[in-house]
Amino acid sequence: MTNLKERVAYLQGLTKGLNVSDQSAEGKILANIIDVLDDMANDFHNIYVAHQDLETYVETIDEDLTDLEEEIYEDTYLEDAEDEEFVEVQCPACHEAVTFESDILSEADAIEVTCPYCGGIVYDNTQEFDDDIEIEGTRMDLPLGNAIHPGI
Repeated sequence: MTNLKERVAYLQGLTKGLNVSDQSAEGKILANIIDVLDDMANDFHNIYVAHQDLETYVETIDEDLTDLEEEIYEDTYLEDAEDEEFVEVQCPACHEAVTFESDILSEADAIEVTCPYCGGIVYDNTQEFDDDIEIEGTRMDLPLGNAIHPGI
């Protein structure tokens, strides 16, 4: 912005230094063009200042909203996490730990849990596998059709 205002000021000084007369047609046109450029430079500067103020205001609102979201959702997440039990299994493809709600094991609907890392199937209740599965050192008897992938 400063560069634009400086350039317009230079043109104003140049017209005065060259004694451009307001009496001639060309002089009137040049003087009016430079006045319009000066007005535009001032308007651009005002827009720039308003934009900076607005940007600061929006950043403040965003920070406040982030603090509020953290406060609200942290409490909600902690309440939900206390009520639910989770199962952690190892993906047979990439061997990463995959965690999901234990309620999924007793669902009657067709459910497939995939690994978020590689996309491999970790749990599928439509396939029939061994009904005696060991999860984290505990032996579980699951009905056929509701079993963890055999690679675990």
